[in-house]
Amino acid sequence: MKRLSKRRHSQATPELDVTPFMNLMIVLVPVLLLSMVFVHTTVIDLNFPSGEAAGEMDPANVHLEVRITDGGLVVADGRSIITTLPPRQDGTQDFEALSQTMQEIKRRMPEKRDATILLAPDTDYQTLVSVMDSVRSVRTVVNGQSVHAELFPEVSLGDAPVKGQGGLS
Repeated sequence: MKRLSKRRHSQATPELDVTPFMNLMIVLVPVLLLSMVFVHTTVIDLNFPSGEAAGEMDPANVHLEVRITDGGLVVADGRSIITTLPPRQDGTQDFEALSQTMQEIKRRMPEKRDATILLAPDTDYQTLVSVMDSVRSVRTVVNGQSVHAELFPEVSLGDAPVKGQGGLS
């Protein structure tokens, strides 16, 4: 029994070698800091409609809205339909015609900055993004350079009314 106890005391506890871990940290920290420079995030400010606006509409103000439906894109001013853009032959929405319509509305109302996009329940994300891009700005050439001209940058989102529940048909 005594021999076993001597063996336990004669073994030294090994020291922990943290050199490989420190080398990893010395390389990893600068790499992570440098990669942060290349990350670019774009944020689009959206104005969600409040529930208080269900009352009478002020006829003096134009409430520009773009409705995304299965039957195409409907551009309205809150009181009447301005234009209906049917889908193309391949089933996709006509974003070029929407952009032309938005440019014409902007020429008539240059001080207007807001628009509402009303979505059908089955609207896919890419369609929403393309409609938002067409409503917010248009690509144009100024002094030989391609730039984005502002149309209606303050975009609000909402649900399109279901047929038979009011709204424009």
